[in-house]
Amino acid sequence: MLRQLIASAPRKAAIIPYEDRAILPNEVKVRVDQASPKHGTDLAGFRGESPHTADYFDDKEGWNLFLPRDPKDIQTDGGFGRWNLGNIWVGVITEAGTEVTEYNVGDRVACYGGIRETHIVNAVNNYYLKKMPEGMSWQNAVCFDPAQFALGGIRDAHVRAGDRVAVFGLGAIGQLSAQMAKLAGASWVAVIDPIAGRREVALKNGADAAFDPLTDDVGLELKKATDKLGVDVILETSANEFALQQALRGLAYGGTIAFLGWARAFKGGLDLGREAHFNNAKIVFSRACSEPNPDYPRWSWRRIEDVCWDILASGRIDCENIIYPVIPFEESAAGYEKYVDQSPEQSIKLGVTF
Repeated sequence: MLRQLIASAPRKAAIIPYEDRAILPNEVKVRVDQASPKHGTDLAGFRGESPHTADYFDDKEGWNLFLPRDPKDIQTDGGFGRWNLGNIWVGVITEAGTEVTEYNVGDRVACYGGIRETHIVNAVNNYYLKKMPEGMSWQNAVCFDPAQFALGGIRDAHVRAGDRVAVFGLGAIGQLSAQMAKLAGASWVAVIDPIAGRREVALKNGADAAFDPLTDDVGLELKKATDKLGVDVILETSANEFALQQALRGLAYGGTIAFLGWARAFKGGLDLGREAHFNNAKIVFSRACSEPNPDYPRWSWRRIEDVCWDILASGRIDCENIIYPVIPFEESAAGYEKYVDQSPEQSIKLGVTF
């Protein structure tokens, strides 16, 4: 019996069985080898506290679920709601329909979808079924989604060659933002996160300095490190009001803060007075998938996706140590609860292997 990872109740994951149907002429069947969930937007749904819940409510259990990318990922069984957990998977095509011409059995591919042992997907004009070139790591492939929002932030903040940049928050989007800032020509990149392991990974991947917001006066440290000028651009991925306050303090006069994080209601710690005005801060709210793109019609979400896949496939950024920890599928229910929900400080972006 095949198995998949689902949310069976708020803050509860489970592995359950499923059966595959026969593929249609326009479809392929894929044996999944690796997969990864989202840690940001999906987590609010997993906890049953998202402010952007789907038009789906389980009246038996009384909880809402954040709508997955594919509405078919929501299943019902006797009135009890279940949501397939997962974001992107990597695997090998084992069957191909008679109308499929762009893919072959044996091709290594990646696509959006839940954490499960197989996937049956449309393979005719399916942009998101990505062929993986030889040498591309699965860790890079499963970072396709956060890479889009990192690149969107880089573009919306207008990072230019020689800029000094700071990245607040070192989940997957923050880690990728730091690497992409370097790729865009930033001369100096500082990273800020209270989790030591995340700071160490960012430094290994090319960041120039790292600060702990629990012990460092980050705004002051950014000014000291830049001869009192402050940084030109800040990419704020944590969605924390205290981080935004330090960003306003560490920004150079006329600099830009790109706010990428999925924010909840701020409950204090934010003062938009003295330093925000004195630094003449610009704040842009960045979301790569919001259309029209700020640079429309030249740039769209699709163009951002294309560029991200090319960067990841060519290895110009490295996601190997961003996917941490990596656990076997058999441990994925407990692992999701622990590393994504209960103890996120012990992970960056969870990897699952089959």
